[in-house]
Amino acid sequence: MAQRYAEELLQEIPEIDAVIGTGEIDKIERVVDEILQDKKVVETKSFDFLPNADTDRLLTTPPHTAYLKISEGCNRRCTYCIIPQLRGNLRSRSKEDILEEARHLVAGGVRELNLLAQETTEYGIDRYGKKALPDLLRELVKIEELDWIRSYYMFPKSITDELIAVMKTEEKICKYFDIPIQHISSNVLRRMGRAITGEQTKELLYKIRREIPEAVFRTSLIVGFPGETEEEFEELKSFVEEFQFDYIGVFQYSREEDTVAYAMEAQVPEEIKARRQAELINLQNKIAEAKNRKLLGREVEVLIDGISSESEYMLEGRLKTQALDIDGKVLTSEGTAQVGEIVHVVLEQNFEYDFIGRIVQNEK
Repeated sequence: MAQRYAEELLQEIPEIDAVIGTGEIDKIERVVDEILQDKKVVETKSFDFLPNADTDRLLTTPPHTAYLKISEGCNRRCTYCIIPQLRGNLRSRSKEDILEEARHLVAGGVRELNLLAQETTEYGIDRYGKKALPDLLRELVKIEELDWIRSYYMFPKSITDELIAVMKTEEKICKYFDIPIQHISSNVLRRMGRAITGEQTKELLYKIRREIPEAVFRTSLIVGFPGETEEEFEELKSFVEEFQFDYIGVFQYSREEDTVAYAMEAQVPEEIKARRQAELINLQNKIAEAKNRKLLGREVEVLIDGISSESEYMLEGRLKTQALDIDGKVLTSEGTAQVGEIVHVVLEQNFEYDFIGRIVQNEK
């Protein structure tokens, strides 16, 4: 909002002292100084900012896990997306700088790193002339005391055989594929500007599953995109049932000003979007419950995040296949552990995405 409507915000809400955009984070100190001098400040035009290992940051996650941004911006122009206009084109950090920050985080107690970007699989194209995520992962796994590495937001067409091989062979890398496919209908994907067909998407997903049978899949889907017919929605729904994703985020298409899709004809009524979203969520809940029920009785590794929000007498943590905050959790009914400890838990009960289990072995 600040990036797009700076002047309008100042006019509508005169109490605002400053408006800064996504590329102005490094200017906050100067902006505050100007505010103290009773100046109105607008800084929204820069797309140059890129975090580095020297950028001061305050971790808002538990001390044993951290997010690590590896690039900023995006070169793609999906017809529904405003991000390139707000964050600019792809700008990758150097591997050396990322590794320096990673080592600093691990030295401070971090055991799990979560790699972030608009598209992590595009990392390095601008800086190294190739998709360099596999190279970065090979270096990150060398850091002692770092146990889990997770990558988010993989663009389907940018997932290479090299990346699949690295994720298959490196034990520290979570076999976790967060691939926002958005849809499976080739017609809808074409209108979205996704540069991939439904068949190509299916081929990729099944190839990963063949190579890494234990892989876990998270995806994001958009329902009610302009022109989405009932047949195209049913095609998507059928594939969700067929492929059996582990986790899905289902979003109703929302019109964004200054995007190609905003002006498209055949906008889908809100009530139809809501119904389609509910159908997919209900279907996925059943899939998740059935898949997770099959894990009951197994002994698994769990990273303890802290005292449970459900009960002060229980701890909660996550499987290696569960991302922080979005994929469910494991509650422990027996045993004790330290926050940040990786323990062995026998899973005894499940509720769609969550589990209850007992700790049977602590770290030595």
